[in-house]
Amino acid sequence: MVMTEIKCDIKDINLADQGKNQIEWALKDMPVLREIEKRFIKEQPFKGLKLSACVHVTKETAALCTVMKAGGADAVLVASNPLSTQDDVAAALVKHWGIPVFGYAGESVETYKEHVKVALDHNPNIIIDDGCDIVSTIYAERPELAEKIIGSTEETTTGIIRLQALEAQGIMKAPAVGVNTSLTKHLYDNRYGTGQSSLDGVMRAANILFSGKTVVVSGYGWCGKGIAMRAQGMGANVIVCEVDPLKALEAAMEGYRVMPIAQAAKEGDIFLTVTGDKHVIDIEHLLEMKDGAFVGNVGHFDHEINVNGLKKYVTEIKQIRPTLEEYKLNNGKSIYVLAEGRLVNLVCAEGHPASVMDMSFANQALGIEFLVKNYGKLENKLYTLPHEVDVKIAELKLKSMGIEIDTLTPEQEEYLNSWKID
Repeated sequence: MVMTEIKCDIKDINLADQGKNQIEWALKDMPVLREIEKRFIKEQPFKGLKLSACVHVTKETAALCTVMKAGGADAVLVASNPLSTQDDVAAALVKHWGIPVFGYAGESVETYKEHVKVALDHNPNIIIDDGCDIVSTIYAERPELAEKIIGSTEETTTGIIRLQALEAQGIMKAPAVGVNTSLTKHLYDNRYGTGQSSLDGVMRAANILFSGKTVVVSGYGWCGKGIAMRAQGMGANVIVCEVDPLKALEAAMEGYRVMPIAQAAKEGDIFLTVTGDKHVIDIEHLLEMKDGAFVGNVGHFDHEINVNGLKKYVTEIKQIRPTLEEYKLNNGKSIYVLAEGRLVNLVCAEGHPASVMDMSFANQALGIEFLVKNYGKLENKLYTLPHEVDVKIAELKLKSMGIEIDTLTPEQEEYLNSWKID
């Protein structure tokens, strides 16, 4: 199918064939999502429903959108980050799949906000969110749309925090599925995907060696664990900064040094924030860093490092490489800022490998199906997909990898379910 005369806002439709190759390449490594697509094509669970998706426009998220359209959804896609869009992928979705896309690499924040409004103007019944951008905008600016929503899915920890706040305040008007709470999402995507893609982004942006460097990881959730593990594997000395005593203890037991960011700021060579919070690395920390330190963010929004505040202390900002800037400070030091403080793994690299996003986007697709099938039966709150869905995704993934596992015998099942002592 070729469609070019549809309303969209992309950089260059002539990139479409290149983007099509990229999407097809990703799908080769997404066997679970392909299995779900086969069933969706037959059952058409989303026929007649409007879908608005606000996600990073990459070959992997494009694969998810094509699967949703194959299931009957009338889909519109807007970019969730002004710098992470892969323009060839956006063009391919428009030309070869007929999915309107609004987003291009380097768009302004103002343009991004206008694109989110396009997603609202689609009058969606179902929403796929990455950071709760669509849902939070609906509640803030267009609350009347909430009455028409069957439900939404949320990919990120940051977005789930926002949804939890909506639920706590009692103003949610539609149920949501927090995909990030599914085991086949956060145990794999967050740890292995973020761990690999974040280091990939730093290396592409700066071409520096990790071995022998001191890497400071702010936040020891599953994403932070992945980054710390991979950095250590690359030969780095890893420091973890945390506010949660349990996570800090776990990091210490894993062999990492644990200390406050004020102390770590003086020791680190590379800093990566993974918290979902604001100004985790603030002005006083940045000014204390070594001359030549690198700072990057792997949290959803560009609030974690106070880059804007640092500009008050700058004598010059110099573009060193496409996604690397040197901030020359009035104290004589230089700080190297990666990706303008935005997502290192998506701005400087290509995000997570398709094989791990296969499980995450299987959760997205099945999360939307869960909401549609249970329309009218669910409370207006945040849900986690049923455990059996997680298990099924894991089974499909193992099968695609050619891995077999044991099964319990009837005797073993009886033993595990009994309270009696033999």
